Amino acid sequence: MDKVSVLIVDDHPVVREGLRTFLELQPDLEFVGEAADGVEALDKVGQLLPDVVLMDLVMPKMDGIATIRHIRDLSPSTRILVLTSFSEDDKVFPAVKAGAHGYLMKDVRPAELAEAIRLVHCGEPSLHPEIAKKLMHQLAEGEEEETREELTLRETEVLRLIAGGHSNKEIANTLYISEKTVKTHVSNILQKLHLADRTQAALYAVRQKIAQGT
Repeated sequence: MDKVSVLIVDDHPVVREGLRTFLELQPDLEFVGEAADGVEALDKVGQLLPDVVLMDLVMPKMDGIATIRHIRDLSPSTRILVLTSFSEDDKVFPAVKAGAHGYLMKDVRPAELAEAIRLVHCGEPSLHPEIAKKLMHQLAEGEEEETREELTLRETEVLRLIAGGHSNKEIANTLYISEKTVKTHVSNILQKLHLADRTQAALYAVRQKIAQGT
């Protein structure tokens, strides 16, 4: 089984060392490199094309939010998991909007961090509960939604399962369809709702009460 390759981006050497040690203990995760700032991170991403980047937000030369935007352009297949000490709105919302697939605080437990890496690698959102509440509150208080195309009944079912944290394989098994069909539905959902990724789709479903089936 191929391991999930992970690049660590953080300006604190002690944090990078701790994360490197943590990754080396995981049988299915592989540490492939580290960077101390956003500029170095972009260079490493271009060289290594990692599956997942563990991204700090406050760094010299180029901050994490700007780095996330550049990584999405440089390596669209690379997933980005923010790992930071900051839960303020001015960090959370821009990071998710820039394209982060997950947002965790640095006090996360090791087992939860490992699972979050696996989830974002599979395209699933992974958000600290406090962060999820912030995002849902912002959506609830947000401005009028732009016009969106109506979803089919099957697309609504898929969206509800996305909001429940299910992978494409799990959705396929639940709905008795192929994973390829699920991927097509997910692509259509994102296009119709003008959303960037599954994280935003899950939050949209919660806001529209699709997650509860109402």
